[in-house]
Amino acid sequence: MDKQTQTELEAAAFRTLLAHLDKRKDVQNIDLMNLAGFCRNCLSKWYLAAAEEQGVELNYDQARERVYGMPYDEWKAKYQQEATPEQQAAFARSQKHD
Repeated sequence: MDKQTQTELEAAAFRTLLAHLDKRKDVQNIDLMNLAGFCRNCLSKWYLAAAEEQGVELNYDQARERVYGMPYDEWKAKYQQEATPEQQAAFARSQKHD
């Protein structure tokens, strides 16, 4: 596979992941962190890092808006729920493995 095709496939997979996360707003970031070790904010940071590597001017808020599909504060107000004690405990346990 040539590099251009690989890049296009990776970009398509990323867009599909973002669309999937957009459909699953019920899945909280802490759930993603507990199960997979990354969340929407991690994706935003990776997106920002990729932009910086390419010399593209972008800030963290813009990167989060791309990942969340709306400004982060709006997403947080509409969809973010308070983490349960169980979620917080699972997160604390997962951080011990880093």
